Amino acid sequence: MTIYGTTDEHTMIAETVRSFVENEIYPHEELVERTGHVPTEIAQEIKRKTIELGFYACNFPESVGCAGLNHLEFALVERELGRGSMALNHFFGRPQNILMACEGDQVEKYLMPAVRGEKMDALAMTEPGAGSDVRGMKCSAVRDGGDWVVNGTKHFISGAEHADFIIVFIATGEDQTPRGPKKRITAFLVDRGTPGFTIRDGYKSVSHRGYQNMILEFDDCRLPDAQVLGEVDGGFEVMNTWLYATRITVATMSVGRARRVFDYALNYAAEREQFGQKIGKFQGVSFQLADMITEIDAADLLTLASADRLDKGLPANREIASAKLYASEMLSRVTDAAIQVHGGMGLMDDYPLERFWRDARVERIWDGTSEIQRHIISRDLLRALGA
Repeated sequence: MTIYGTTDEHTMIAETVRSFVENEIYPHEELVERTGHVPTEIAQEIKRKTIELGFYACNFPESVGCAGLNHLEFALVERELGRGSMALNHFFGRPQNILMACEGDQVEKYLMPAVRGEKMDALAMTEPGAGSDVRGMKCSAVRDGGDWVVNGTKHFISGAEHADFIIVFIATGEDQTPRGPKKRITAFLVDRGTPGFTIRDGYKSVSHRGYQNMILEFDDCRLPDAQVLGEVDGGFEVMNTWLYATRITVATMSVGRARRVFDYALNYAAEREQFGQKIGKFQGVSFQLADMITEIDAADLLTLASADRLDKGLPANREIASAKLYASEMLSRVTDAAIQVHGGMGLMDDYPLERFWRDARVERIWDGTSEIQRHIISRDLLRALGA
């Protein structure tokens, strides 16, 4: 559908990606759901076709040979990818945009291979004792001559099993403030196979099967200054810039998945008969459909509006938080309603609804919980009044 300031070119982008997802992602979803694994040949095929399509690393600028989509256009791409399995669309290839902070030799070692699809990256921030409280991280790096010696653990790290290198946020010092100690954070580029650095299997999740979470362990891992991404102690600023993009991604993907779920509910309501008529004619079902599509459209508008604000250089912190909050919670309501429309069949694996229902739960947690988003929104509103 055409929505919120989108043009014919935007429609073409959305339709192209949607067609790709339907033809290249949907056919493999059952296998991944059953095995919890993406076969290497399927992963490489998705990557190859994405590169041929010209969409690999489309979130990066033309200056590095990519499509250079703006925030609104990229949100449309992510929305359509949201219709498919995260484990599979991971290979559609959207490297972390903070790789644009690469300098000197880092450009040819990390940035360019990442955007060409020659290397894959992952990002590591969360720790067992530091989730929403990022500054509570305990994974630390200490100076030793010309190196940094890293010790600690990261967990819930998505995509690390496929990554050639990881962008890791590590505490590199501490300042005393009136509110207590405040960690200084630095971003490092860490290659797979670096001595003292181990990637191991994480936890078994009910959400997004096949999209593994991994555990990273650092045991006296030595990293030279050349592995610092951005400025020493400047990781928090880099992190905030990155979080804008990831929170919009969660919102847009939630919208895309909700539209797919809604299509199942709408078609079922139009075909299923009870008491001598289609169940869609019963108000108890038809009103649910009306509420579902209204919420989906509202989340879509809110999300695209927040992306548009970034493109216009306007403050967007509150708007992005609102989009992430509303869209992720909307997805939970829509998947639950879709199962209700289907009745008992909605919980059977004959339909993918139970999978969408499970997958929806994590969207309110990662990339900033719903509570964190409400904190951002309320703080922005009150700060304007000096409160």
